[in-house]
Amino acid sequence: MNSQKTRIAFLGTGLMGGPMARHLVSQFEVTVWNRSTEKAEALADVAKIAASPAEAARNADVVISMLLDGPATRAVLEDDGAIAAAADKALIIDMGSVEPSCDQALAALATKMGKRFLDAPVSGGVAGAEAKTLSIFVGAAPADFEAAKPILEILGRPTLMGPVGTGQTAKLANQLIVAVTIGAVAEAFRLADAAGCDPATLRGALRGGFADSRILDLHGERMVTGNFKPGGRSAAQLKDLNNALAVAEKHALTLPLSETVKAGFSDFVHNKGGADLDHSAYYLWLSQIQPDKANRS
Repeated sequence: MNSQKTRIAFLGTGLMGGPMARHLVSQFEVTVWNRSTEKAEALADVAKIAASPAEAARNADVVISMLLDGPATRAVLEDDGAIAAAADKALIIDMGSVEPSCDQALAALATKMGKRFLDAPVSGGVAGAEAKTLSIFVGAAPADFEAAKPILEILGRPTLMGPVGTGQTAKLANQLIVAVTIGAVAEAFRLADAAGCDPATLRGALRGGFADSRILDLHGERMVTGNFKPGGRSAAQLKDLNNALAVAEKHALTLPLSETVKAGFSDFVHNKGGADLDHSAYYLWLSQIQPDKANRS
């Protein structure tokens, strides 16, 4: 792929999409679109700004979507005409987190239009997007993966998981591990705090042992410092849990830990004002559901 002639449309320039698009402009001609115009205009110094998805994608060699969920992705790629507007044989790459069936349906549509489709959701949060260290789970035909690889490698570490849909399945598996581990770390810190053991000291002591993890490192730090500015929103975590458990139900699987954590995130998002806080704020939810000490005495 000749990077000097490759035209990329990047749709969705939010918390993660913004830095991802910015990384691509050093090697490609990039046009961006975002539903909230001001987020796209933040890239005006390096990229072209489009007024609509179809305008951004017109004759593009590659269309990358980084959108909130399945309905938003279908609306932009299908209803708003982004797939149709792209060049013949264009690569359509969905890097948002959606249900596998959504991308499988979009892939069928793209094929009918003479385009190539990949699902390539990511893990690593805003920090990974900024540092170009995202884990990228790709579902695609091998030839399409090889064609997209030079672009994806700018953003992180792409791995071909299998055909379209398997990238999203891998991301859902990732999100189950993330959510359950956040829950475990949060409960451990709450237990320590209640029994007179400083959570920050505990976090340091656990480093290097069997309980160590990136969740303990990054999200554990958020918990002990009270920094819940979103890197990954709790509402998005809940969306991924709902999608994962829908896949589990389809395959007659029971996932008790995931069900329990999903119920917690659901209460936090819908009833406790946590939708726009980082998913590590599950730690706050645990304090919100504790009985008042005065009522326990």
